[in-house]
Amino acid sequence: MGGLPEKMDMQLVEPVKLLFKDEVRVVGAALGLPDSMVNRQPFPGPGLGVRCLGAITRDRLEALRESDAILREEFEKAGLSKKVWQYFTIVPDLKVTGIKDGKRAYEWTCIIRAVNTRDAMTATIERLDWDFLEKVSARITKEVNGITRVLYDVTSKPMGTIEME
Repeated sequence: MGGLPEKMDMQLVEPVKLLFKDEVRVVGAALGLPDSMVNRQPFPGPGLGVRCLGAITRDRLEALRESDAILREEFEKAGLSKKVWQYFTIVPDLKVTGIKDGKRAYEWTCIIRAVNTRDAMTATIERLDWDFLEKVSARITKEVNGITRVLYDVTSKPMGTIEME
């Protein structure tokens, strides 16, 4: 576990370290953890580093957090939060030209990913409604500093993974 001192007067035990996401959720439910924790989005795991591809900067992490919050809010409003197994945004170190406030802007891309799975070994893409995607895209590009483009990842697993990295 990162961030801990090298010498400790205790032994670190990580019983769920080797479990996959679906198994962690089963264990969490069996332990009686609240649904808001067991099924939270984004799923607890490798952290924001796998969704902030390239050089990790404070600005891109903030854009990632804000875009992800908008996605989660819109999923909840649309009644999709319980129907889609995992959904999140990714902010790669990829800038594109766009227009903001009537001026040319050269800012990052945001990628939306939404998948369903039974075992996390394979995953299918959730076919989100086009109007929903347009609404989320408009909110992200208007409300999140540094984002001028929103893309939707349609890669199943396998070929791709659930996360981006």
